[in-house]
Amino acid sequence: MNTSLRATPRLSKLANKTNLTEPVYRETLNRLRIGEIGPDDRIVDHALAREFDCTRTPVRQALLRLVNEGYLVGTTRGYAMPVLTVQDVRDIFEIRRLLEPKAAAEAATKLTNTQLASLAAANRKCKRGADAADLAMMSEANIAFRMTWLEAVPNHRLKGEILRYADHTRQVRHGTMRLPGAMEIVVTGLECLLEGFVRRDAAQVSSATTSFLDSAERLYFQEIAHA
Repeated sequence: MNTSLRATPRLSKLANKTNLTEPVYRETLNRLRIGEIGPDDRIVDHALAREFDCTRTPVRQALLRLVNEGYLVGTTRGYAMPVLTVQDVRDIFEIRRLLEPKAAAEAATKLTNTQLASLAAANRKCKRGADAADLAMMSEANIAFRMTWLEAVPNHRLKGEILRYADHTRQVRHGTMRLPGAMEIVVTGLECLLEGFVRRDAAQVSSATTSFLDSAERLYFQEIAHA
């Protein structure tokens, strides 16, 4: 399957055609984040260029950037998501536990009322997704929730690293969400985080973030054990 092709181009309407590398990068990254591009899909530069109505040069530059950041790997049939080993997953969760709880705790003291409202909206969307067993809606809500609190993190490099490693576990997220109890874990996790953010309780947010990561890792290895 090749998810890089669409019936109607979108990006060409959104960007200045003289500088398409960044918009192509962002659009492709977003598709990876929400699961629109999966582990079995291949991204072909000429198909993506045709979709976005541009030359292959900005597409190649965007795809190479995604390769350098670990989102994609080159293959003989185009670009694809990397296959994570068990040790890769352990390493990524270890890094996330080192970075995210402290960053989220700092964000708890800096979030604006508008950002808190956005967190609450994302939490409600996640609950609706769980009620409807809509994994795409839950994924979108989870991403929106994380992106919102990350806006309050002043260290832009730290923010970028957190996003990158969270994105790298998307395979874990999509692979485990259908396990019994998985949706409840996500809903409960966001609920606990939201409560801590509303209270501006850094300790609660740090603890909830760690618990959320621990639960996600346990789900992954539960899936491996039953595979």
